[in-house]
Amino acid sequence: MTDFNSEVTSDDKLWAALAYAIPVLVPIIIMLMADKKDRPFIKAHNAQALILGIITAVTSSFCIGFLVWFYQLYLAYQAYQGKTIEVPMITKLCKDQGWA
Repeated sequence: MTDFNSEVTSDDKLWAALAYAIPVLVPIIIMLMADKKDRPFIKAHNAQALILGIITAVTSSFCIGFLVWFYQLYLAYQAYQGKTIEVPMITKLCKDQGWA
């Protein structure tokens, strides 16, 4: 877990939380915003939120999609608290690809 606390603004926390709370749409918007996409805290959360959102959309069966959505809301809360989240498999994928 990386500690960004010294450089994380409340705006960073809000955008990271929104990326999880409104998956796919907000991460794409963040990628188009020059002032947001390169902020380390936002970047670390954004790629994970996008991948998790895509997984939620693909696994849209009621039970699995609903559970993943609740997990995303929990991650949104954690991001808003300024924490970096390690999502199993997804975090490693994002880091290996250089997305976070």
